[in-house]
Amino acid sequence: MKISARVGQVPPSMTLAISAKAKAMKAQGVDVCSFSAGEPDFGTPKHIVEAAKQALDEGKTRYGPVAGELQLREAIAEKLRTDNHIDYKAENVQVTNGGKQSLFNAILALIDPGDEVIVPAPYWVSYPEIVKLAEGVPVIVSTTAETQFKITPERLKAAISPKTKLFVLNSPSNPTGVVYTPEEIRALAEVVREAGIWVISDEIYEKILYDGAEHLSIAAVSPELRDRTITSNGFAKAFSMTGWRVGYLAAPVELIKATSTLQSHSTSNVCTFAQFGALAALQSPQSPGCIEEMRSSFAKRRAYILDRVASIPGLSAPKPDGAFYVFIDIASTGLSSMEFCDRLLEEYHVAAVPGIAFGTDTCLRLSYATDMAAIEKGLDRLEKFVRSR
Repeated sequence: MKISARVGQVPPSMTLAISAKAKAMKAQGVDVCSFSAGEPDFGTPKHIVEAAKQALDEGKTRYGPVAGELQLREAIAEKLRTDNHIDYKAENVQVTNGGKQSLFNAILALIDPGDEVIVPAPYWVSYPEIVKLAEGVPVIVSTTAETQFKITPERLKAAISPKTKLFVLNSPSNPTGVVYTPEEIRALAEVVREAGIWVISDEIYEKILYDGAEHLSIAAVSPELRDRTITSNGFAKAFSMTGWRVGYLAAPVELIKATSTLQSHSTSNVCTFAQFGALAALQSPQSPGCIEEMRSSFAKRRAYILDRVASIPGLSAPKPDGAFYVFIDIASTGLSSMEFCDRLLEEYHVAAVPGIAFGTDTCLRLSYATDMAAIEKGLDRLEKFVRSR
């Protein structure tokens, strides 16, 4: 069978592949400590589950509007106005099958063949691949630990060409956990404004912040930026709803109409009763407490991992201010990130994601969205592996 060139140029997700391998080893009885999953290890809060159950009991099981249930779109718009200071209405919102589809829809609706999309590295694995599927050209701009893996306004400006259509911004970041300060966001916004390009802002980790870090949506910088910004978000991380597959994008109405047309020919509406769970997530007074409980647990795990990594000779990691990842520099070991992670899994039964998946081969990503006992045991094994070299 001849697979299309469009799909043939895109590799499978390395993060999902490693998670699958770790799960297969566990199924065979191997004691694997997995740091690969990008999902909270907490259950979905009970009030959200109950809202979905009620929706089922009320018969909310039929097809719904492609762009999403109006109640949910109105609630998302209210959340964007209140939390993010972005003046949007329901017509500016599309509900999607997870945050990933919101990115996919937006990029396919905006990018023509040959358009360039600036993607800072390290990047989430799917950004450049979605650009390729849209027949665009990902322009990878490398960053370093010295700049906390953040793209600077100077590097962004230097990467812009006459073919540049879009800049991808992710804060808090996967895989590094870094958070752009409000001042840094405003400086990047000025470059975007001067160049007249679009920006897609992936804000899926916005609620998971530490040490007083502040999240600023780039669309809130000015009305001009709002009209050139696509904000992507969802319920997976903040509400531990990864399997529910409810995300959303917010943008100018013309783009939302385009992405809704695209979705009408792919998945149509998002699971109807799941949307009522998402509505409860936004509207219930219990939700902030559930988010804080999870964030507090992540903060303790983060502190432990950073202390342990700092004590292992040759390893280092910038302090993440958000999300639930630590991006560790392994250059001193002399191994590529793939070889390091393969040996770590096969010989010491610890699953981590190689940095090459994120465009940086001298690092690896550990997720601390796992219980403390597994973190302690896994870091003991990681230390033994590094010291054995």
